[in-house]
Amino acid sequence: MRCVIARFPFELTKNGVLESMKGVKPEPVTAESVIIGRRHYPAKQVGEVVTRQDRRDFSAGEVLRAMARLGFTCRTVPEAAPAPVETPLERASAMLGTSPTG
Repeated sequence: MRCVIARFPFELTKNGVLESMKGVKPEPVTAESVIIGRRHYPAKQVGEVVTRQDRRDFSAGEVLRAMARLGFTCRTVPEAAPAPVETPLERASAMLGTSPTG
């Protein structure tokens, strides 16, 4: 299947990716990842091994799109919920150990 990663076309197959990743030790996953076989690989590591390009040349999204089209399971990092904003009254009450409502 023809996939474009970092503005370069690659002819990738599922078996070709499996063969490329054989024997590659997965780095710790801290962001987007791809499950190849029974291992979880960071998307950037997969892109680097498969394309033989520097991982700064492409985004994890490009790799995830290509791997998903080939039938691999891809995981994304969920968005973090915004932290609740504390009002000055609540902050002062917490410092005094009282309730702001009375």
